[in-house]
Amino acid sequence: QLGRFKDRLKALEEKMAQEKMILTEAQVQALEKKKNDDLVSGEIETAHPGYLGSQDTFYVGTLKGVGRVYQQTFVDTYSKVAFAKLYTSKTPITAADLLNDRVLPFFEEHELPMLRILTDRGTEYCGKADSHDYQLYLALNDIEHTKTKARSPQTNGICERFHKTVLQ
Repeated sequence: QLGRFKDRLKALEEKMAQEKMILTEAQVQALEKKKNDDLVSGEIETAHPGYLGSQDTFYVGTLKGVGRVYQQTFVDTYSKVAFAKLYTSKTPITAADLLNDRVLPFFEEHELPMLRILTDRGTEYCGKADSHDYQLYLALNDIEHTKTKARSPQTNGICERFHKTVLQ
């Protein structure tokens, strides 16, 4: 039953794109719910570079004289272009720094807007929207923030795969 409903929503989305039709509020809400459900269940469909990026934090290890080392990772889910940067802390500031220093300049250089970012629910990405540095950074840059389902790292599998590749 659910599968058929999702198929109907996908067909509606395609028809809307082809015919430039206007949707009812209920149809818009159903499509938004489907997009969020697809994301949290790991079904990611992207239309172009910058449509959806996936960001994650990876614990690299401890280095003598440095301490703990973390890697902030960002992967564009359409093009698979990846960015990574090492930090000695896992904070909202370091999460935003990767976007500010590497990711957004790259997309701006190619005249592509970054529309949405998928993260887990780690403290470096989530907190009070009006005072959390990472969420404020996304809002300032008009980027939508989507969060994975709690305790399901496979939902952010594109970053997990990149981490595995880096380790090899």
